[in-house]
Amino acid sequence: MAVTKKVSKKTAAKKVTKKVTAKKTAAKKVTKKVTAKKTAAKKVTKKVTAKSKKTKVICISHKEDCDGISSAALIRQAFGGDAILVDYPGQMEALNQVVLDEKLKTLFICDLGLSKKTQDEFIDLMTRLRKNKVSVTYIDHHDIDPNVVTALEKIKVKVIHDINECTTVQVYNAYKSKLNDHASFVATCAAITDYMEDRPLGSKLLQIYDRQFALISATVMTYNIVGHQREPDYLQYLVEELADSKFPHDIPNTFEFAQIQVEKLSQMIAKVKKGMKTMTNLGHMEILDSGASGAVNFVMGLSGKDVGVAYKERVDHGIYAVSVRGSKNCKVHLGKIVNLLATSLGGSGGGHDKACGAVVPKPKIKKFITELNKKIK
Repeated sequence: MAVTKKVSKKTAAKKVTKKVTAKKTAAKKVTKKVTAKKTAAKKVTKKVTAKSKKTKVICISHKEDCDGISSAALIRQAFGGDAILVDYPGQMEALNQVVLDEKLKTLFICDLGLSKKTQDEFIDLMTRLRKNKVSVTYIDHHDIDPNVVTALEKIKVKVIHDINECTTVQVYNAYKSKLNDHASFVATCAAITDYMEDRPLGSKLLQIYDRQFALISATVMTYNIVGHQREPDYLQYLVEELADSKFPHDIPNTFEFAQIQVEKLSQMIAKVKKGMKTMTNLGHMEILDSGASGAVNFVMGLSGKDVGVAYKERVDHGIYAVSVRGSKNCKVHLGKIVNLLATSLGGSGGGHDKACGAVVPKPKIKKFITELNKKIK
C-alpha cells in the first residue's frame, strides 16, 4: 500500500509539472503575441511618422513686381505656407534648395518664366520633386516652349499657363473658391501693373472697382516693391499684409514711400535725356543709381523709338540686368527675341511681346544691344 501511494504522489507531481509547463508555454505565447503587437505598432508608428514628415507648403515667386508679390500673397491666403521671393538669376538656386527639403509637401512656382538656358534644368528639378512625391504647380504667363509644357505635364506637374492674363489673375481664377472677396482686388492691381487689365479676365475684375482707386493702389504697391528690392524682409511683409486682405493704404507708410519714389523718378527724366543713346530701331541707356525697370519706359518714350532698353550692372554676379519695353507700334515679339539672343550670349531672358527682361554677361552687353537692334524691324 505504501508503494502505491508513493507512485500516486509522483504521478500527481508530474501532472502539476505539466500544468505549470503548459502555463509557462501559454505565457510565452501571450508574451510573443504582445511583443508582436508592439512590433507591429512600432511599424505603424514609423509609417505614420514618415508620412507626417511632409508638411511644408512653399511658393517660389517673382520678387521684382506686383504680379509676383501678389501671386505669392494669394497662394498664402489659399494654402498657407511660406513664400520664397526671387529674381530671375536666383530662381534655379532657390529650386535647388527646396528640392533637398524632406518636409516639402506642396510647391507652387509663380510668375517666373523659363528661358532656353534654364528650362532643361527646371524639368530635371521638377522630375526629382515628383519622384519625392511633392505636389508641384507651375503658374505663369510668359512665353514658354510647348515642349516644356508637355514634359512637365508628363511628370504630372500641374501647369496653369496663359499668356493673355497675368499670373495673379490666373491664381485667383484657379483658386477663388479658397480665397476671400478681397483677393479679386489684389489680382486687379497685379493686372494693372503688368499692363494686362484689358484682357478678358483682368478687365472683368477691374469693372468691380473704381478705376482710379485701383490705379493709385496698384501704383503705390509697385513703387514700394521696386524701392525695397534690397530688403527681403519688407517684401515678405507685403506678401503677408496682402494675404491678410490689406489695401495698400492700410499698410503703414506705403504712400509716403511711394512719394519718395516718384521724386526719384522725376529726377530720372533729366538723367535719361542726358545719358540716353539711340540706334536705328531702339533707344538704350546704362542705369547707375536706380533700377533698370523704373527707367526703361522713359528711355523708350524720350528716344522716340518703338523699343527702349535699360541695363544695370550687377557687380556681385558679373552680369547686366536688362529691361526691354516696346510701344504699341512694335511689331515683333520682344520676349521671344530676347530669350534666344540672351541665351546665345551665355545669359538668359524672355517675357511678353512688349515687356521682357534678360540677364547678360557683362562683356556681352554691347553685342546684345547691337544684335537686338538688328532683329527689330
